[in-house]
Amino acid sequence: MSLSAAPTNDPRLSALQRGLASLQLEASPATQARLLNYLDLLLKWNRHYNLTAIRDAQTALTHNLLDCLAIVPSLDRHFQASRNHADLHDSDPAAESAPKAEEAVRGSHQQQAARILDVGSGAGLPGVVLAAMRPQWSLTCVDSVAKKAGFVRQVAAELSVPNLRSEHSRVEQLQQPGFDLVVSRAFASLADFVGCTRAQLATGGCWVAMKGKLPAEEIAVLPGNVTVFHVEPIVVPGLPAQRCLVWMRPA
Repeated sequence: MSLSAAPTNDPRLSALQRGLASLQLEASPATQARLLNYLDLLLKWNRHYNLTAIRDAQTALTHNLLDCLAIVPSLDRHFQASRNHADLHDSDPAAESAPKAEEAVRGSHQQQAARILDVGSGAGLPGVVLAAMRPQWSLTCVDSVAKKAGFVRQVAAELSVPNLRSEHSRVEQLQQPGFDLVVSRAFASLADFVGCTRAQLATGGCWVAMKGKLPAEEIAVLPGNVTVFHVEPIVVPGLPAQRCLVWMRPA
């Protein structure tokens, strides 16, 4: 399957463009085509493999694609704030007294692209969407189900998304530490999420969980060595349902 532009009269293209505008996101025609081609692949594979419960094209656009696009502005702000903080630290004369190890860690993060781990990625949500929208981010999707990991690998190859990797593994066994951000969408409880991915988190990194309504009960039972520093409401274009992001870091 080659990357092909959606016909201008494709109602999905119009809906995608309206959604992008609502989220104040810019995407080139090639990126828009890549996102819609991804949905086509998802629906095609879904006829033979149970990748997602959604099998209708319009519902997939809203509940899968736009739902994941809605978190991109939040991640943009997070990484911009991280860069600003690093720049401010570097311009502070007091930073010269920082331990050498801390300097080395900070320097390595500045030189490398942001590394994001999508845990329990399933059909690549949100990992594929994030990789398509932000080629400067390095995305790794991990799932314990072989057919789902294989699908994401096929997406990366067919749609030419070089910053996207797929790993067939339990996340606890993943030998790839040092991720700046670990993200999940409908993966597990917050406690289980942070518990099984702590080893993959880089120094200074954080977790972000995509949730529906505020998971107050899950937050209440988080271990004491994890801090929830932000709960951010998310509005998904065309989807009248509660969504939020729960941002966490090691205490």
